[in-house]
Parts: sequence; structure tokens; C-alpha cells
Amino acid sequence: MKPKVDLRKIKAEELKTIDLDTVDINLEAPDFEPQRQYYFMAKCREWVREFERKYGRRPFAFIQTFGCQMNAKDSEKLIGILRQTGFEESPQQEEADLILYNTCTVRDNANQKVYGHLGYLQTLKKKRPHLIIGLCGCMMQEAQVVEKIQKSYSFVDLVFGTHNIYKLAELLYGRLKGKSMVIDIWESTKQSVEELPARRKYAFKSGVNIMYGCNNFCSYCIVPYVRGRERSRQPEEILDEIRRLAADGVKEVMLLGQNVNSYGKTLEEPMSFARLLRQVAQIDGVERIRFMTSHPKDLSDELIEAMRDCKKVCRHLHLPLQSGSSRILEQMNRHYTKEQYLDLVERIRQAVPEISLTTDIIVGFPGETEEDFQETLDVVRKVGFDSAFTFIYSKRTGTPAAAREDQIPEEVVKDRFERLLKTVQQIASQVCARDLGKIRDVLVESVNDHQEGYVSGRLSSNLLVHFPGDASLIGQILPVKLTEAKGFYYMGMVNKEAV
Repeated sequence: MKPKVDLRKIKAEELKTIDLDTVDINLEAPDFEPQRQYYFMAKCREWVREFERKYGRRPFAFIQTFGCQMNAKDSEKLIGILRQTGFEESPQQEEADLILYNTCTVRDNANQKVYGHLGYLQTLKKKRPHLIIGLCGCMMQEAQVVEKIQKSYSFVDLVFGTHNIYKLAELLYGRLKGKSMVIDIWESTKQSVEELPARRKYAFKSGVNIMYGCNNFCSYCIVPYVRGRERSRQPEEILDEIRRLAADGVKEVMLLGQNVNSYGKTLEEPMSFARLLRQVAQIDGVERIRFMTSHPKDLSDELIEAMRDCKKVCRHLHLPLQSGSSRILEQMNRHYTKEQYLDLVERIRQAVPEISLTTDIIVGFPGETEEDFQETLDVVRKVGFDSAFTFIYSKRTGTPAAAREDQIPEEVVKDRFERLLKTVQQIASQVCARDLGKIRDVLVESVNDHQEGYVSGRLSSNLLVHFPGDASLIGQILPVKLTEAKGFYYMGMVNKEAV
């Protein structure tokens, strides 16, 4: 019999090699992280064993992620924690014993989608009373949402927000021990706990949080209210995490933050994002570096130079425009003008001529006139984006824009949205054909679902390429000749002479 381990005496870097079955769960829980969460993972294992004895199998967990890359990264932690406790991952919620929705609240339809799913989950729970249902993420940071969950969806078991994602095991244990609905919402935090199990979707690429929160307070956006103020991780923590990922076979990292360009401003010893980028590029094993999201007002010449100099940095930049009208940009509280945005694009393209630019655009912001909309179309034509995520303005309660009386009629917004979409697609189909006939490196990501005998991967520009191959190629970076341009993706063929 293995000796019992007191987690209060274990260093954080030793935790990932700890056998949870050896943890002494009769002791008090540590009052510091991440040891405290490993303690509760060990406690949850007791319930898993009881479940296995009763049902002859381990419990299944299903996680559905709504929203951005940061939510996706959080979900990797959530499933990692659950797997460590003994849960097995289920591809479908109908067979799951624990269902967890990691929610988004950037637009109202994201909230409505979750409410719609909850109706179905209530039906599932009536059939399977032992089913545990949890809600977490950005949507849960809204007080009126939590109130509605308590009132109308009392069958939900767990409710927690963005600041304490890492507490899943502790909250789950509370519910397993008979508590009714467990609600744990924090308004803010200065703490970040990254040293926890995670199950990456891809073995060869990974997101890495470099900061949390946002200080920009765009007048339409609820993110600063649900994600909190900006907090940057210490650079050495970030670099150590990337070194471990590289040692584990990760070739591509995505540096994540609501506004990565303002990284480092909250550190005791301030550091720029450009400096961090250069340091990441020096890590052996990392072959590609991506990052998002970039706010135009904070994209410095220093960063442009780092992108130019660091060949590992992918030739793709997501640079949200939101509107091409300087008047609307001011009302959005974006802190740049149309002219400044176009000048920034020009400077980026001078330094990195092969750069692929993508963007976000909102149509129908309160007070937007046809002239304002034409300014947006003008920027789209002048920049020639590879693609654009286009959104109809969504009223978010609690934001300044939602209180305005000059909301745009729905039929006007839909007309503008359709015209914008048509313009974006026409330009993108031309821009995205620029590498036709060339040989470009492709990181193979998956077997193609639609064409047997083909695999799919991404260029440095982030465009998809489909070409003949099998699963043995996944995770490799291969030279591929781009033989057909299909508008938003390429068909290709491995250039065997260059392999």
C-alpha cells in the first residue's frame, strides 16, 4: 500500500506527477492553489468509485463550449480536471452523467441559445435524475442571468463564472455531497491558477493564456464587465508553460488575451507584448506562433517589427475594425479613426507584405447612417481583408450603447448586413487566391471529413488546405503545392521533392 500524501507539503510543480489515489483526503484541504484543487479532485474520485460500483462503468462528462478561443482554452482545463477525477469524455450529451456548458455572452443570441438548450436538458434530467448539469463562463457573470437560472431552471446543479473556472472540482464535490444548486460567482479576482490538468483538443497545437480581462470598455461590449479588468501573467510563467508544451510535442501556440497588445502593463516590471513575442520565438520546438485578439489602438511599431523579424510568427493578423466611420468609432469608444486604421494597415503591410488580415465588423450600431455604413464598405475595399466576421449589433444590457434611443430599424440593419457580407465575400475570394500555384508549408490538423483519402491543414495565413493524405500526417508541417483556389480554401498536393 502506497504511503498517503499531504498535499499541503507538495510543491506546485510536483502535482502533475501525483497519484491522486495516494492523497490523504482525511486531512484538511490546503488553503492555497493549485494544491487545494488537487485535493478536491481526489475527493471527487471517491464518488467516481461509488458510481463505478453501482453502474459498472465510469461516469461520462460532456462539455459544450460557446464563444471565443479563451473559452475553448477554459474548456480544455475543465475536461482535464474531470478526467483526472475519473470521468470519461462523452461525445454526446444524451449519454452523459455530467453536462457542462461553458457560456458566451458577447451577443444576445448566445444567451438565447443556452436557454434553448436548457429546456432540453430538463427533459434529460427527468429521465435520468442522477444527471449533474453545470453552467459556467461569461454568461454566468451577469446577475440577471443567475437570477433567472435560480428562478426558472432550478434543476441546474452548478453555476460559476469566468474568474473561478479552476474551482470545478471543489464546486462539484460540494454538489456531490448533497448541496442544492451550488452558485459561486466572483465579481473580480487578481488570482490566476494555470497549473491544473488540461486535455488539449490537438496534440500538436495549444492556446496559452497570457492575460485576462479587458480595460477598453467599448460602448457596445459586455466583456470588461464579465471578464474583469486586465491582468497579465508573469512572462516567465508563460514561457515555462510554452517550454513544457513544446517538450510535449506542441508545434504551434496561440497566445490568448482579450487585447494582447496591451500585455504587460499591469506587471510590477512592465513588459511589452513585442518583447514577449520575441522570447517565445526563441523556444526550441515551437515552429509557429499565433496571437489574438489585437486592438488597433495598441498595436505598436515595436510589435510590427517583431512580427517582421520573427519568422515563427504566422503571417496572419486579426485586427478588428468594427466600423469604418470615424464618427461611429468615437461613439464606440474605440480610440482610433478610419484614417489611423488605414495607416496602421499600410505600415503592417510594408513590414510584412505577405500578411493575411482578418477583421470583425459590426453593422447597425445605434445612430449609424447610410453614410457611416458606406465608410465601412470603403475600408473593406481599401484593405482587402482575407475574411471578416460580420455581426449585426446586439444590445447588451449594462453597456452604454444599449441605453441609446437611436437604435437602427431591423430591416435597415439586415439590408446593410447583406450588402456588407456580399462585398466581403467578393473581395475575400479574390484575395485568398493570391498563393495559387505556389508551394507553402501546411500544418496538417485532421483527416478530411468530406473527402476520403484527404487531410486538412492550415497555412501560416490561417487558410485551410485540403490535399491527399492519411492520419499519419497529422501534426506534421509539410510543403504543399496549392493547385486550386476555392474562394476560402485551397486544394493542394504534397510537394514530395521538398519533403
